Amino acid sequence: MTACRFKETDDYIEESLSQPLSVLYRDEHLIAVFKPAGLLVHRSDKTLPNEPILLQTLRDQIGRLVFPVHRLDRPTAGIVLFGLNPETAANLVQIFTDRRVDKHYQALVRGCVSERFVIDLSLSEKVDGEWADNSEKPNQVARTEFRRLEVYDAPWTLGTKRTVYSLLEAKPLTGRSHQIRRHLCFCSHPIVGDHRHGDADHNQIMQEQTNVCRMLLTAMRLDFRHPHTQEMLTIVAGRGSEFDRVVAQLRPFQTADFTCLGSDECQGKAKGRFVAP
Repeated sequence: MTACRFKETDDYIEESLSQPLSVLYRDEHLIAVFKPAGLLVHRSDKTLPNEPILLQTLRDQIGRLVFPVHRLDRPTAGIVLFGLNPETAANLVQIFTDRRVDKHYQALVRGCVSERFVIDLSLSEKVDGEWADNSEKPNQVARTEFRRLEVYDAPWTLGTKRTVYSLLEAKPLTGRSHQIRRHLCFCSHPIVGDHRHGDADHNQIMQEQTNVCRMLLTAMRLDFRHPHTQEMLTIVAGRGSEFDRVVAQLRPFQTADFTCLGSDECQGKAKGRFVAP
């Protein structure tokens, strides 16, 4: 297996963060930044002593306290929003809780999917760091909308099998832990580079062919009403340079001549209770 470069980029870090965070939006009430994959939003009991943390890094970068509103998984890159005072943060948390935020992601997944599909599948919670199906606590309702953007018939194979990938837009309508990752895993179209819910063979061959190590999932857009002005605010970001590099390498092999999994079949699998692997 080819070793990853372990090189810091705008959308991926391994052990350190030397570049300033990219500020996507800032006013007197709130700030939005781009979180590289590999960076934790909050400190936890599993955080290494010298490991960079987004919250503390941003605080030091702008020289003032910031207040968390939501989070992204460590391997996910993209937009993270903070309040610049407790009142704004509380208002933004309520906006997220009330599902008054439109969230848009892009992901590269294994296989070819239909043009549009929805996964409406309840998900278990994490208990003490582990996924658990607790009969005393029902799974949480979870719904994600997907739209296919491009399909690639890659020029490499896994044994005798063709390697096909789809670039998707994902719009989670609820905010469950690892929701997009777990929904796509259950639908048999795991995200490339996802080491918890993904396909190890496809992760390995993508790394060997592109030397990109990160999970290919980025939070790229948030739409919501500003908690103070009530004006509609749209915050956007790119996929990140590593993700873009993979897409650029695959794009010459973009195809429309491929039989994709039908949305009915994909949605038909997404019924009942689901405990992620």
